[in-house]
Amino acid sequence: MSSSPPRPRAGLSLALLALAQLIFSLDLNIVFVALPDIGAELGFTGQTQQWVVSAYVVFAGGFLLFGGRAADLLGRRRVFVVALTVYALSSLAGGLAWHPVVIVAARAVQGIGGALLLPSTLSLITTLFEEGPRRNRALAVWGGAGASGLTVGALLGGVLTEAFGWPAVFFVNVPLAGLVALAALAVIPRDEAVTERRRFDLPGAFTATGGSCLLVFVLVQGPEIGWTAPSIVVSAALAVVFLVSFAMIESRSADPLMPLRLFRNRSLTGGISVTFVYMATFGTLPYFLTVLLQEVHGFSALRTGLAFLVPSLAIAAGTQLGERLTTGFGTRATLAGGFALGVAGTVALALGFDGERGFGALVPGLIVSGIGQGITWTAMWIAAAAGVAPGEQGVASGMASTTLNIGNAIGLAVLIAIANAGVGTARAPGPVEDGAFVAVLVSAAGMALGAVLALVLPKRAAVEPETVAA
Repeated sequence: MSSSPPRPRAGLSLALLALAQLIFSLDLNIVFVALPDIGAELGFTGQTQQWVVSAYVVFAGGFLLFGGRAADLLGRRRVFVVALTVYALSSLAGGLAWHPVVIVAARAVQGIGGALLLPSTLSLITTLFEEGPRRNRALAVWGGAGASGLTVGALLGGVLTEAFGWPAVFFVNVPLAGLVALAALAVIPRDEAVTERRRFDLPGAFTATGGSCLLVFVLVQGPEIGWTAPSIVVSAALAVVFLVSFAMIESRSADPLMPLRLFRNRSLTGGISVTFVYMATFGTLPYFLTVLLQEVHGFSALRTGLAFLVPSLAIAAGTQLGERLTTGFGTRATLAGGFALGVAGTVALALGFDGERGFGALVPGLIVSGIGQGITWTAMWIAAAAGVAPGEQGVASGMASTTLNIGNAIGLAVLIAIANAGVGTARAPGPVEDGAFVAVLVSAAGMALGAVLALVLPKRAAVEPETVAA
C-alpha cells in the first residue's frame, strides 16, 4: 500500500490530478460545440454524427475496467503518464482527420486514453487522501475541475472553431496533455515496486469492450436504418453473447478484470448504478442545449460557448456544496437531494425549449439543474470509493467510470432517437425544439430514478478485505 505523502506534495499532486480531469472533461465538451462544423465538413448524417462523441465514450467505457486494473497492477503514476501520451497523440490524429472514419477512429483511441486516465486519476486521489473529510475535499476539487472543463470546453470550442476551424479543438489537447504528463513525473509520488506477478484478464476486457460497442451501435443505428435490419439484429445478438460471456469469464477467472465479490460493497454498487443514471440524464443535457441554441436560435459556436457559462458555473458551485453536504449528512441523503434538485431544474429547463422565447427562459432551469448536477457528481464518487481496499481502488474506479461512460453513450443514443422521432430529414426549428423538449423531460424522469437508487446506499460503508489470487 502507498503511504500518504507530505501535505505539500499531496497538494501539488491534487492540483495536477485536477488539471488532468479538466483536460478529460474539456475534451468531451469541446466537441459538442464543434460538432455541427465537423458533421458538415466531413459529411456525417444527423444520426451518425453522434459517433464523434459516442466512439469516445463507448471505447472509454469498454476499456475502463482494463484501465483500472492496469493502475492497480502496473502503477497508478505510470498508467497516468501513458494515458496522457495516448491522449495527446490521438488528439493530433483527430485534428488531421479528413474523413468520417478517420475522426471516429481517432476518437476511439482517445477513448482508450481516457479509459486509462480516469481510473488512474481517481485511484491516485483515493489512495493519496484517506477516507473521510480530506478525501471528500479532494474529490470536490477534482470534481470542480471537471465542471470547469464544461465551461472551458464550451468557450474554447466556440472560440477555436470560429477562429481556426474545428481541427483546433483537437490540436489544443496536444500541448496540454504533454505538459501534464511531464509534470506528473516530477510531482506525483513514484509507484511502489511490484513484488508479485499478476495477469490482466484479457478475455474479460475483450468481451466487455465488444459487448458494449455492439450494444451502443444498435442503439445509435437502430432508429436510422430500422430495428429489424440484419446488421442491427446480428449486432444485438452478438452484444448479448459478448456480455454474457464476460459475466461467465469473470465468475471463473482466478484474477478477474472485475472481481464479482466487490458487488458485496453496497456503497460501490449503489455508486456505480448512480454514475450510469447520472450520465444518461445530466450528461446528455449539453447535447440538446447545443441543438436548441444552434439549430433553433441560430447561435454561433462562440455564442453557444458563452451560453454554457451559466450551467457550468452552477455545476462548479454544486460540486463544492456536494462535499459539504456529504461530510455533514452522508452520501445517501446528498445524492437523493442532488437528483431531486436536478429533476426540478430540468423540468424548468424543458419549459424553456421554445423557439419563440429567448435564452433568458432557459436560465432558471440551467442554474437549478446545474447545482443539482454538481452536488450529485461529488457525492457519487465519494460513494463509489467508500469501503474499498487501497489495492483495489483502481478497479473500483474503473467500475464506476465504466457505468459513467456507457450510461452517457446509451442515454445519448436513446434520447437522440426520441428527439429525432418526429423531426425528419429537414430538421425544421419547430420539430427540432419539440423533440428536444420531450428528450429533456425524459431525462428528468431518469433523474427521479436516480434519487430512488440513492436510497440503496448504506449510511456507512465497511471496508471490504482485499484478496489476492494465488
